[in-house]
Amino acid sequence: MDAAALRQWAHTAVSDLITHIDEINRLNVFPVADSDTGINMLFTMRSALAEANTEAGSGDVARVAAALSAGALNGARGNSGVILSQILRGIADVTGAAADAEGELPEIDAATLGAALRHGVDLVVASMGGRKIPGTIVSVLQAAGDAVEQCANTGEGLARAVTAAGDAAVVALEKTPEQLDVLGEAGAVDAGGRGLLVLLDALRSTITGQAPARTVYQPAPRRPAAEPAAEHRGPQFEVMYLLGGCDAAGADALRDRLGQLGDSVGIATSASEASGAGGGYSVHVHTDDAGAAVEAGLEFGRPHRIQISALTGATGLPPGSWTRERAVVAVVDGDGAAELFAGEGACVLRPDPDATDPMIGVSAQQLLRAVVDTGAAQVMVLPNGYVAAEELVAGCTAAIGWGIDVVPLPTGSMVQGLAALAVHEPGRQAVDDGFTMARAAGAARHGSVRIATERALTWAGTCEPGNGLGIAGDEVLIVADDVASAATGLIDLLLAAGGELVTVLVGTDVDPAVGHALQQHAHDNHPGIELVSYRTGHRGDALLIGVE
Repeated sequence: MDAAALRQWAHTAVSDLITHIDEINRLNVFPVADSDTGINMLFTMRSALAEANTEAGSGDVARVAAALSAGALNGARGNSGVILSQILRGIADVTGAAADAEGELPEIDAATLGAALRHGVDLVVASMGGRKIPGTIVSVLQAAGDAVEQCANTGEGLARAVTAAGDAAVVALEKTPEQLDVLGEAGAVDAGGRGLLVLLDALRSTITGQAPARTVYQPAPRRPAAEPAAEHRGPQFEVMYLLGGCDAAGADALRDRLGQLGDSVGIATSASEASGAGGGYSVHVHTDDAGAAVEAGLEFGRPHRIQISALTGATGLPPGSWTRERAVVAVVDGDGAAELFAGEGACVLRPDPDATDPMIGVSAQQLLRAVVDTGAAQVMVLPNGYVAAEELVAGCTAAIGWGIDVVPLPTGSMVQGLAALAVHEPGRQAVDDGFTMARAAGAARHGSVRIATERALTWAGTCEPGNGLGIAGDEVLIVADDVASAATGLIDLLLAAGGELVTVLVGTDVDPAVGHALQQHAHDNHPGIELVSYRTGHRGDALLIGVE
């Protein structure tokens, strides 16, 4: 198998995984029955293929193998993806060592492939903390590797070796329900092992031109239980990230730490990391505390490409089973704001009440939990300026991956969130409802009033500590002696382009007399304008003002 054939195998493997993705997902009952093994192996292999395609002009099979390994590690999805990355790393390590000894490596023979699969077994076991659990993908990989090495030892060629590997893998796969109780109870073979068989058959197709016909494996039909089984709630989240700047001792310590936080811990290394080149680690864990799992990585290196996904069944609902059709999640600050938005039918998510700066906002993990906890199939998210863009994208993407239709709306302030919530109609189609809410939010001109804490130069002139600052579009447009004066000036500016309704949200520690002063100002200077105010008790800005 030369470099071109290795790339062709990766391409065929991706194509065949697409074909078998539903079958593999249905078999997925271990370690978590989240029906995503096929998806995770496909995405990981796609990432490997994309990286290998950057070496399209190379005739060095070791370089192509290294690219496959790097792509798989960087794009690994789920427990099965981490394992697949280590199988590909086994090929990269063995071919790389041969290339170091012989120069450019033109092809992989049966002996090289057998050594690569055997090394892959060791890497997979190491990535899972040294545990070799019978009845998993490791058992199938071990059987395939043994068959290839036996062919190599008797002088048979690669075509015969890959055929034997697939046949041995089938035997091992069909034994997995006898080796692992959870598989036996489900009447299913191991999903990861079935995915590996797809990869081995793709290799046989690439080398021999013949694709074997395989049994379509399915879990046994569920039998009704005589008595309701006790509910088992596993970890809520799957957390994955790449970790740079970490040495082997740090990786071992991190493994112990993650073992205290959850299960299914996997820490896989890249080939470059093993050689001391600093390629990094791929980290995987199932846990209830996703934030702590990420923070643990910070103790030992630099986490990046963080992925947090809700595990299927974590909320007690099977995929596609919801308690309601649509919900709205609104991120708000202050007791009054929480009561106001909840009264309008929103599910409320609040920043940390103990944080000194409320604008730190909420994390992707917190947003994901809030979305999942709605129990709705479709969720509109009102960030209201309290969710950073990257956290909003990460949280919504993770929820979408769980099967929830999430629509983040462009609300930069709670006054825009109220405008959007006012036109929300659950009975409309989601796209219509989302568009109408977004349009209402965008039409609400908004600003805020803040108290200056130091002397500074602004667009509106110099401010002194204690001055009221009227802010719109992230610029200070009004500098006044106090909050009320700054607010009246800001309302005049916002109404200059027209409007019918002024909404004022009053923050914590603001004198109630300010609200009365604004009501009087609107009555005297803007006849026909309705001004409503709510004491929301939010922190940071003294007032939030919106005009519709």
